[in-house]
Order: sequence, then C-alpha cells, then structure tokens
Amino acid sequence: MKSADLADAIAADNAAAVPRHHVRNPGIPLDLAWVRHIRVNRPAAERRAASLVARRSVKKEWQAAWLVRALQCIDLTTLAGDDTPGRVERLCRKALQPLRADIAAALGLTGVHGVHGVRVGAVCVYHEMIAPAVRVLGDSGLPIAAVSTAFPAGLSSMETKLREIELSVAAGATEIDIVISRSHVLTGDWQALHDEMCAHRAACGDAHVKAILATGDLSTLENVARASWVCMAAGADFIKTSTGKESVNATLPVALTMVRAIRDYAGQTGHRVGFKPAGGISTAKSALQFLMLMKEELGDPWLQPSLFRIGASSLLTDIERQLEHYVTGAYSAAHRHPMP
Repeated sequence: MKSADLADAIAADNAAAVPRHHVRNPGIPLDLAWVRHIRVNRPAAERRAASLVARRSVKKEWQAAWLVRALQCIDLTTLAGDDTPGRVERLCRKALQPLRADIAAALGLTGVHGVHGVRVGAVCVYHEMIAPAVRVLGDSGLPIAAVSTAFPAGLSSMETKLREIELSVAAGATEIDIVISRSHVLTGDWQALHDEMCAHRAACGDAHVKAILATGDLSTLENVARASWVCMAAGADFIKTSTGKESVNATLPVALTMVRAIRDYAGQTGHRVGFKPAGGISTAKSALQFLMLMKEELGDPWLQPSLFRIGASSLLTDIERQLEHYVTGAYSAAHRHPMP
C-alpha cells in the first residue's frame, strides 16, 4: 500500500476536520413568475447523467480518498418498523467509528475522534429513537437528524406536523428531515408549498431543516426544479431527493436537476444550500458518481458534510469493503463489516 500517496490524496481531497454545519439559508421572497418560468431539458439532463456513469472512475489512492470523503458525508440511517433502542445505539457507535480499527490504522486515518479521525456526517432516525441516539452521541458533535412531518407520506394536519418537529427538536435532534406535501407540487400551488416550508423552517428553530421532495412522486423534472427552488426560497438548508420509501428514489437526472437549482440559487442570492440524495444508493460506485456530480456542478465547497449528505445504511458496508480491498488487495465478506 502506498501510504504516503494515500496521505497526500486525503490531504488534497479529504481535509481531516470538515465542518458539520454551514451558514444557514435565510430564504428569499417567493417570485411566482420566476418559478413558473423554470424549464428543464429532460433529454439533455439524461445525457449529462449518463456521461457520469460511462466515464472511467478514479483509481487507487485517489479512489480511496474519495471513498473516505463519501463515508464522511453519509447520513447513517435506520427507518424500519422494527427499530429498537439497541439497534440505534449500535448504529450510533458505528457512526462514530465507521471503519474497522485495523483498516483505519492501515490507511493512516488517526485523529481526534476516538480510534480514528473519520466519522459519518450524521445519524438519521425516527422521533422515538432520538433518545437512544442522544445517549450514545452525547457531546460528540455528530448531528442527529430526525424524519418528521408524517414521514414518509406527509399526509397529516399542519398542526400535527409542526408539533412533531417541535418535539423532535426538544428531544435532541439537531437536524429535521421534513417531507413536503406532494399535492402542492402536482397542482402547481407554489404559494402553498412556500408557506408550508416557511412554517416548517420556523418550527425547527436552530435545527437545520432538510426538505424531502419525494421526487419519484413529482412526475416531471420541471416539477423537481420548481419544488427545489420554492423550498430554498422558503429557507430550506438542504434539499433531499427521497424518503427512500417511493418506488423510484435518487437518480442522477433528478440529482442533476436539483444541484443545478442549488447552483442557480447560490448565484442569484449568495446563499449556499446543501444536497442530500437518498434511497437506493448502496454501492461505493454509485456514491462516487454522486460525488463526481457534486464536484463538477457545484465545486469543492459542496464536497463536505456541511453541504452534501448521502442518506444510506448498507452503503457504509460496501465502502468499508472497498477500502479493505485497497489495503489488502482482497475483498472480504460483508459479514466482516457488521451493521446493526
């Protein structure tokens, strides 16, 4: 293993201390004429996305460095009906030490956090599992994200949604992943979507808010682009593709549409909004494709947990296996990289 080469690659592409939060997006007044003006060339978006899949990936120490960065950007997630406090506590311990100690040592990834200096971006759980997460993460500084607003369908009263957010923040969540009402998008009621998002943002208080668009339910890329813009105008700190429960979740054409909306919003307002693809991202190869998209469309500032997250669980196992392959030259069985 070329440890010196890897150290140089990580120094270049994976700073040892990456910020967990960025300056919040204050939002802007909603311009309905601008929203209705937004158009997306779907064939062009699909061709651009296909180019990311077709090109040759980064190799050797640079691939290892990019995989470490992908690991740092994971929102390590468990949103299952059979979640237990014990499972969430194990997930949180894995979040604090996502790599086996021998792999971390071989990669030279030692630092201030526990055994080594690499952690995931956050842990994402249901409201009832915030308390077990707080017990483990405590003062670690690792964000705890809670899904809210009648996740995943979002079909409950506004009063219920807002109270759910408030309770999650009070329980210790530092980030809230809300789901929008898809009906506002499908009927073109952009003012209603903006008002809803503003109310969610206010209920979050100091907690950062991620707006889940559930893009698989929105029918067109124009709807995705318009919903992205409206949520950002209403103060969303992140826009997120999916709940992970739709039949179609994160895809590269959708991601391209959303990150270009983020780029346009930053260009017009000066406010940076984060991006979170979620659902179906389970391989290191797919994670690298999303990282490449972020670098080419938004640049290096977005290649850190403060502005980019990947909602996933099994992805971590594949990244760990790929890093062990870099270290040893052989692939190990998945069960040697246990998850809760």
